[in-house]
Amino acid sequence: MKILVTGANGQLARSLADADLPENWQIHALARPQIDLVIPETISKSFDQVEPHLVINTAAYTDVNKAETEEELAHKINAVGAGNLAQVCERHNVPLIHISTDYVFDGGKKNPYKEDDPVAPTSAYGRTKLAGEQRVADACDQHFILRTAWIYSPFGKNFVKTMLGLAATRDDINVVDDQFGNPTYALDLANCIVAMGKQIFQNRREDIPWGIYHAAGTGDANWYDVACEIFIQSKQLGGPTAQIHPISSREYPGPAQRPANSRLDCNKFDKYFGLRLPAWQASIAKCVGQICNDNTRTTDKL
Repeated sequence: MKILVTGANGQLARSLADADLPENWQIHALARPQIDLVIPETISKSFDQVEPHLVINTAAYTDVNKAETEEELAHKINAVGAGNLAQVCERHNVPLIHISTDYVFDGGKKNPYKEDDPVAPTSAYGRTKLAGEQRVADACDQHFILRTAWIYSPFGKNFVKTMLGLAATRDDINVVDDQFGNPTYALDLANCIVAMGKQIFQNRREDIPWGIYHAAGTGDANWYDVACEIFIQSKQLGGPTAQIHPISSREYPGPAQRPANSRLDCNKFDKYFGLRLPAWQASIAKCVGQICNDNTRTTDKL
């Protein structure tokens, strides 16, 4: 099975390369300029070269704050580009797994969000990702839209790496404690996507429950909770630590309005695919462990 993955340099695409893949799976992870979702010709050319059986779209404009001043560019990538890819998938009769976000919700609900809850993004990033969902659904019958949240990994730019990096130079760090969500380890999500893909190939297409699903780490937290767990794990491994101080979102304003509650209800994903991501605390420990080990190996070489 040939799997075409867009956004090859991102956290999730890199994690898919490290996932527990079946022996007959071949991951073909591509990035710009080889495949540029804004340029349909590059998509068609990539399909001709790879001849994929499944496409996983992890490519996106993800700078939430910068999108407030670059919404047109974000829309081209997150909406128009996603639609272009979906159209090619439809022409080739290839299923598409499209990665979306918790930011399609406004954060006003008290409980975790379900797939059929009203969407009302409050940021440019959220608006462009919602537009991408709609274009994918309209263009490709065989689609899964996976909304996830708060992704982190040992590589790329993410909250875990930011905290550990700050702790290397600061004794005190302020962290917001009034935004709640589901921390999601990219490798956990990658393994679930692989397991989901296996079920796609094992079932008749007409029996597959296509549509929108939520897939995120099990358990919820605020950013302060996550920072505390990061430093508990780092301290045990001899890594950097810092004193964490909880603050409100009002004390740390940014260009983009972020939802106070973006917790996702993932029961539908479990119901139809029997898949649930691990508890976020256990996965934070794995991620911090790998980062600390990588840092130790790098230091040893110097």
